[in-house]
Amino acid sequence: MIARTVTRPGRRRSVLVCGLAGLLALAAALSGDPAATRRARSDPGAVGLLRAAADAARRVPYEGRRFFTTWNRSRSSTFSAAVSHTPGDGVRYGSGTGGGIWPAHTVQDTAAVTRATLDLLTRNYSVIRAADTAVCGRRARVVEARREDGSPAGRFWVDAETGLMLRRELIDATGRRVVAAGFSEISYTVPAKEPGSYGLGAPRGVPPGGTARLPGLAETTSATGTATVWDDRLDRAELAGLRDEGWPVPRDLPGRLSLHDARRDSVGDTVHLSYSDGLAAVSVFVQRGTLDQRVMSGWQRVVRHGRTVFRRESLRRWAVSAGDGYVYTVLTDAPQGTADTVAASLPHETTSFGTRVSRGARRLLSTVNPFD
Repeated sequence: MIARTVTRPGRRRSVLVCGLAGLLALAAALSGDPAATRRARSDPGAVGLLRAAADAARRVPYEGRRFFTTWNRSRSSTFSAAVSHTPGDGVRYGSGTGGGIWPAHTVQDTAAVTRATLDLLTRNYSVIRAADTAVCGRRARVVEARREDGSPAGRFWVDAETGLMLRRELIDATGRRVVAAGFSEISYTVPAKEPGSYGLGAPRGVPPGGTARLPGLAETTSATGTATVWDDRLDRAELAGLRDEGWPVPRDLPGRLSLHDARRDSVGDTVHLSYSDGLAAVSVFVQRGTLDQRVMSGWQRVVRHGRTVFRRESLRRWAVSAGDGYVYTVLTDAPQGTADTVAASLPHETTSFGTRVSRGARRLLSTVNPFD
């Protein structure tokens, strides 16, 4: 009798606690984090294909030709270059057609998937399998990233034999392609090459063997085709230190863009912030100083949410803004509206643009004009 009177209230409390926990779980499922719901809807097999593609990009040798195409309304721009990869030696790009330097030197490689971007992809989209097809004469498994309404936001073509990413495209909300990148031809037999045989021709205005620094370029690319990424990768503690010093380093940007990589140049006056939602790649270069509008001759000036933004569209989309003693250069493979929105959302002051140009901004904006 005593045991019954002692245990029954405890049992009631257990039932009550379990009942409340169940209700809370149900509420979370109905109105909680939508990203968790998207992750649950993703096909593990499709996610596994993309994870394997990230590994294949490092271990599979190949040579061929890659292209990068962007669409702006009814107009398209394409860059194409020879490419060769030897595991351990990295990727080398040959002379290209379409002008400029391979876009992967300034924004996320749009034919690659990394662990960080894959996590963002599954957080923001449902990842599923689609019907197999062929690319470059090879059987390819197709993976789609879909929005909440079920419409495709991106597609990936993965080589069925090697697991290498063969092609990728981004699709806007209207169903139009905005970016396509990948191989137009590929071979998995890589013959021995003389050093520099896949060298990039030096950009206009740069002497042979010299180096060029383009606006927003996160790498120094020489005439031999080799690229040196900024080595100073910032960890969480260093990013926190920059924020304490007043540097604007947002964790998130409009459009579900999340910070997944941050680096600093050797001088220390420019920080390169890489954002992505898993599909689109956005680079934000933050520099101390003020912006002289005269440097922006030839750029289109627009106002977004009361903020002055300078923009240019070509193979890539650019937007420049300034405020609070910093200059922001935004570079992306997404539509121009994304670049404009990001530039307008960054911290700014209420006063007009200054007339002085920071040393870093002048170097980025006036050394080479990529639109010649």
